[in-house]
Amino acid sequence: SGGEQQMLAMGRALMAKPKLMMLDEPSLGLAPILIETIFSIVREINAQGTTVLLVEQNAHKALEVANSAYVLETGVVVQSGTGRELLASEEVQKAYLGM
Repeated sequence: SGGEQQMLAMGRALMAKPKLMMLDEPSLGLAPILIETIFSIVREINAQGTTVLLVEQNAHKALEVANSAYVLETGVVVQSGTGRELLASEEVQKAYLGM
């Protein structure tokens, strides 16, 4: 499945003991239960000392795990802060989170 492939790819990358792991849309096309698993793994990778650069369509999930977050529009940073700050921002909620 897609989730197993994502986890395998992350595991392979971790074998090299990277300081930085770049993840591009790790939840793309996955079932909701697998998305939870993937983000749990992302949290654990970061907790063990690896910096994670995450590009993710699921903004809410990405902001939940982000220490630092940036909102880009046509390549320009239009918002930045901690994940929690951006989750709490009315502007971000309306424009990007559909709330």
